[in-house]
Amino acid sequence: MILTDDTQPMTLSMLNGLVRETISLALPEAYWVQAELAGIRESRGHCYMELIEKVDDGSILAQARACCWKNTWSGVSRRFMETTQSPLSAGMKVLLCVRANFHEAFGFSWVVDDIDPNYTMGDMARRRQEIIRILTEEGVIDLNKQLAISPFCKRIAVISSPTAAGYGDFCNQLADNAYGFQFETQLFAAIMQGEQVESSIINALNQIHRHQQATAGQRPFDCVVIIRGGGSTADLSGFDTLALAENVANFSLPVITGIGHDRDKSILDIVACVSVKTPTAVAEFLVSNLENTMMRIDNLTDRIGKAIRQRIEHERLLLQNVQQRGNASVSIRIVREENKLKDYLTKTHNIAERQIIIENNKIKLIEQKISALDPQNILKKGYTLTLHDGAAVTSPTELHESDEVTIMFAQGTVKAVVHS
Repeated sequence: MILTDDTQPMTLSMLNGLVRETISLALPEAYWVQAELAGIRESRGHCYMELIEKVDDGSILAQARACCWKNTWSGVSRRFMETTQSPLSAGMKVLLCVRANFHEAFGFSWVVDDIDPNYTMGDMARRRQEIIRILTEEGVIDLNKQLAISPFCKRIAVISSPTAAGYGDFCNQLADNAYGFQFETQLFAAIMQGEQVESSIINALNQIHRHQQATAGQRPFDCVVIIRGGGSTADLSGFDTLALAENVANFSLPVITGIGHDRDKSILDIVACVSVKTPTAVAEFLVSNLENTMMRIDNLTDRIGKAIRQRIEHERLLLQNVQQRGNASVSIRIVREENKLKDYLTKTHNIAERQIIIENNKIKLIEQKISALDPQNILKKGYTLTLHDGAAVTSPTELHESDEVTIMFAQGTVKAVVHS
């Protein structure tokens, strides 16, 4: 189009107004659309979203802005939370009812009138089952459960937010236990809610692993505890990821979870050695574990003492019976029986001491068996462990050209790059 003297140029607002009218006429209805949330934020009660559609290779096929105004968002977000037990967050697949909207100053966006939470629930369930399938096929879903909790478990590596109420409850429960057991805890701080849960907890696990390696010949931690406060309305999507599940499943120490929720177990709970509902319940489990050990030792001591008393009483009755016979050999028999009794008491005492030593050795043997499962001991035999992105590599098909891997030896680690 050529500009002439008769041409009357339009202002930008006039042109944008024409666009608004055109869109209003061309798209007058509301539409249900499937999309993925690339981003979401709230401001002054309104919700602003970034919607995308991806193809199989992960590249973006389409993207758009969307907004849900305050009067609609309050009801939509509440229904979504009540149905899914999780707030809307980036990465979720959603089914939205939208209307086209063009504003002269702010451009085009979709206005959200409704969101179907059942669609997202179905997608979350599909993703969850897919992760469980992969973990099962990898043979790691029950790997951490095969690690035994030490009967003397009292050195605890804790992964939690340092400001979480659940962390404080956990520490208080351990410190104030009725038996006076002394626990040693060390906090490895992590973000326990939102999009950074996965990377933050994996980073904490890596720190614990490095701490274990730095104390070669010792065993600074008996287990790892992952805790957070919260209930059925907490955002737990970060605990349902493949990478986090693989790291926990392959970890060298037993992992105990208490992430505070009432709904079905998260995938993190499924792969952990032990899972309970709350941080307080984790502390109760640890106290109960030491209590059971103490009761076993006390029971063995009582059984040995009872056996000794019964045998002494038996010998006393035999001696009394000899004394009542009143024949000439009584004195000799008394002396003989007294000597036998003294000899038996000495032997019984020695047997009791040996039995106590045997029982203590059995308990130590349990700890040795647990220690034998420590990957560090396997490394000392000349084996190595190859890690990629913090997870153990079990097959060359898991690696690709230029991937960076970490090769662990008994005396340290080296970095390497994969070449065909």
